[in-house]
Amino acid sequence: MDTDRAATATQVPDAPPRWLVTVTQLPTEDPAGRMRMLRTLESLGAAVMREGVYLLPDTPDNRRALERLAQYVAQNAGYASVLRVESSSEAQQAQFRRLFDRSARYDELTKNIHSLRGGFGVVDASAIARVLHKQRRDLEAIAALDFFPTVARDIAEQALAEAEAAVRALLFPAQEAGTEQTTEPMQRRTWATRRPLWADRLACAWLIRRFIDSEATLLWLDKGAACPENAIGFGFEGARFTNSEARVTFEQMLARFGMASHAALNRIGGIVHFLEVRGTPVPEAAGVQTLLQGAVRRASSDDELLREAEKTFDLLYEAYSDTREVTRG
Repeated sequence: MDTDRAATATQVPDAPPRWLVTVTQLPTEDPAGRMRMLRTLESLGAAVMREGVYLLPDTPDNRRALERLAQYVAQNAGYASVLRVESSSEAQQAQFRRLFDRSARYDELTKNIHSLRGGFGVVDASAIARVLHKQRRDLEAIAALDFFPTVARDIAEQALAEAEAAVRALLFPAQEAGTEQTTEPMQRRTWATRRPLWADRLACAWLIRRFIDSEATLLWLDKGAACPENAIGFGFEGARFTNSEARVTFEQMLARFGMASHAALNRIGGIVHFLEVRGTPVPEAAGVQTLLQGAVRRASSDDELLREAEKTFDLLYEAYSDTREVTRG
């Protein structure tokens, strides 16, 4: 899930698309190879026309993926052919599109989101937030394979956004008068920070996507590059959100968005503060540093690095939330 909306599908234009038909056959004595092939086709969102015959819209990404799959099958003594075809009639075109209709999955997701609202103000808000976070991931996974979006997708996105906003209000009630807080709308915005990415910038990006703007677009700027006028800068000198004498940017954002009284986020802030500027030692900091250093070494892009870092911060948040501790900012 990339940070530009986390793995959205390559949508097909309204004009009648061409299609990719993949015909495959693997030796029966290679069950592992067959399973890998089927999992690859499933991950691409391919529709099954009949056993061994699969359909996908003709897009550059799909062509490249299927060509790699065909090479793999051939190397394992199997057969795979990728054919580019056009539907012969509007009726057939509609039939093909129905094979990719994700409406039922969106409807089920929307139903699950609405069912959570009965727990608002009754069930612990942190627990609901964790469930909604999973629902956000589920929505992104469906959208990644949604080649022909319908109104069901819009309904699910709206229901999730409304539920997230309601839970944020429960988690982060307004703080005492006199605390300067950000009140302007911050949803569906573009956020920018500078390379290289390390603890504070990664933690801020996680905070933005998890609690502030779940549909944020994140930009990674080279050193010296100007921040676009429409983007909200964070984590560098001159940015909208940046370090102060006493706080790193993550801690500043907690205060500016009314989250400073949240125990779990405060504990994460302590780790981030120590990793960036030292100060009061935090026992968990060494382990988090090791995880982030490993992510930096493995990641082939900044988007991949953030995905790995998000896993670490998600685990920390869930662990700290389970303690049921309460602090005052």
